[in-house]
Amino acid sequence: MPALRTPRSLVLPVLLFAVWQAGAWLAWLPQGIVPAPEAVARAWYVWIVGSSTHTLSPYSGTWIASTLNSGERVLEGFAVASAVAVPLGLMIGWNRRTADYLDPTIQMFRPVPITAWIPFALAFFGIYDASAIFLVALGAFFPIVINATHGARNTDILLLRAARMLGAKPPVILRSIVFPSALPSIFTGLRLGVGVAWTAVIISEMVAVKSGLGYALWDAYYVGRMDICVATMISFGLLGFLSDRLVLLAWHLAEPWRRHGAQH
Repeated sequence: MPALRTPRSLVLPVLLFAVWQAGAWLAWLPQGIVPAPEAVARAWYVWIVGSSTHTLSPYSGTWIASTLNSGERVLEGFAVASAVAVPLGLMIGWNRRTADYLDPTIQMFRPVPITAWIPFALAFFGIYDASAIFLVALGAFFPIVINATHGARNTDILLLRAARMLGAKPPVILRSIVFPSALPSIFTGLRLGVGVAWTAVIISEMVAVKSGLGYALWDAYYVGRMDICVATMISFGLLGFLSDRLVLLAWHLAEPWRRHGAQH
């Protein structure tokens, strides 16, 4: 896993913040639309540590609960997508017959946007967590399965021939050669998938459930709390970044296993 170079990685965020702050000081920002950084910081602080029992404001002391709701939906949907997409992608990429049966259907549904599935999700699951989890899983599924397929198809043909000559059975070849070889592509798909999962949870919480950061974002816009809108956007960005780092960490931990599996 490439090391995170903290000083360099902070250059662009600091620069963007400086431009944002300068725009607020010089009155370049549209009043009532783009709040100043200090306004966002104050609103975010109250949203995180404010009292949730002695006030009627939905943006006081409720940030942690909203974040946990969104994070749980992302985790569950992403886990379902990964559990289905990784083995399916490996089989499609490795077995031509499986590819003939499944790949055309996957490619047909892949361009359909998540928003097009919202009416189906609401009609089938109702305004419950299941709708959001379904949309998250569906959004994360396609980048994972496509990359797993690509990784399996790029397995070194010489390794496959050598394994067959030594009498290795197909399950052994799939487990010991194809899967380790496809790991970089699989983790690339997982990184893309977890990013799509956070996008999907925003969309789903706006319309399919009544809790979470996505719901807070839409509700804040509706009542004109643009400071909360910006705080929510930054929250999603930080959570998405953290999720990506965790996938990279898992990739780093899997590399020794991959090298060991390739040797066998």
